[in-house]
Amino acid sequence: MNHLLFIGVGQIVVIALVVLLLFGGTKIPELMKGLGKGYKVFKDEIDSIEKNIK
Repeated sequence: MNHLLFIGVGQIVVIALVVLLLFGGTKIPELMKGLGKGYKVFKDEIDSIEKNIK
C-alpha cells in the first residue's frame, strides 16, 4: 500500500489541502456522497453485465 499509484504521503496531504481549499469543509461530504452513489451505480452496471454474459 506504500506505492499506491506511486503517490507519497506528502503528495496526498497536498492534494487533500487543495481539495479542502477548493470545495470548503461543507461541500466535501456532499462530494463524497456523490462519488459513493456514482461508484454504486457503476458497480451495479458491471454486475449486470457479468450476469448477462453468464
